[in-house]
Amino acid sequence: MSGADRLLLDIRNLTVAIPGRHGVIRPVDKVTLSMERGKTLAIVGESGSGKSMLCRAILGLVPSQGEILFQSHHTGKMSTGALDRLRGREIGVVLQDPLSSLNPVMTIASQIMEPMRYHLGIGKRDSREKALELLGSVGIPHPSERMDCYPHQLSGGLRQRVAIAIALACNPQLLIADEPTTALDVTIQAEIIGLLSRLQRERNMALLLVSHDLGVVAGIADDVAVMYAGQIVELGPAGSLFERMQMRYTRALFDAIPGIDDPPHRKLPDIPGQPPDFNALPPGCRIAPRCATAGEICRQESPPLRVDNDDRHRFACWFPCEQEGASR
Repeated sequence: MSGADRLLLDIRNLTVAIPGRHGVIRPVDKVTLSMERGKTLAIVGESGSGKSMLCRAILGLVPSQGEILFQSHHTGKMSTGALDRLRGREIGVVLQDPLSSLNPVMTIASQIMEPMRYHLGIGKRDSREKALELLGSVGIPHPSERMDCYPHQLSGGLRQRVAIAIALACNPQLLIADEPTTALDVTIQAEIIGLLSRLQRERNMALLLVSHDLGVVAGIADDVAVMYAGQIVELGPAGSLFERMQMRYTRALFDAIPGIDDPPHRKLPDIPGQPPDFNALPPGCRIAPRCATAGEICRQESPPLRVDNDDRHRFACWFPCEQEGASR
């Protein structure tokens, strides 16, 4: 398979501009990303960095500028009907709060059957059988007994497994999981991440995993993109990025992860300051006001994404971590 054939999602210079009371804000600002078939891309960053808005733009749920090509088709030129057929059929979505994303007045079976009947034209009996198979595949115990339950009758972990089953109902090429473990306890988080990883491999589908936790994505992602204030600030293969983090912001996110060998009651490192206000973004590097090693150029000029030793590892910093001794 050629490189072009392997490419599933190609995002070029994507910007989402939203009019506000104080002017136009850009929660996604000139983002360029790509995904290959069967691979996992993790997008990581603090709350408010633009991760979820990027997912909405990919799905065509918010107006955007730039190009989004899915299987070489420009989604921005698609009709409303074509986008409706794309969502759910070729692209599945798992949201972070299954209680609010699931319909409270529909049974679990009905919600899994609905996309199959709409997109694939499968009859009621066959779609119900397929729904039962899906519940079993996502690890729900005694699936036949859960089919006619309502969402409020299930635990948070089981609801999220149901949401995953719905997203997989039409066997999509791409699954977008937007903070799928946020509302779950640590044990269930690990189970859900393991489940997503297994399903991704079994179905050979691409997985776009959104998280604020680098630890969650470390063992599952092929590539990692770090977002800050609507921009990609570091991007590369997971192995290269974790071995040679060049952005101090990326390093700070990693250092904030609790370690299993940490002493009890250890104070976790934090990132000083607050994420920037999109209505009043700082000049130059957007991270500079929170970076202890920022120099004058950082406050005046925005750094471009440049290449590390690995030509797929890119970062946007004037003084990367490997240049600690650089003059400022």
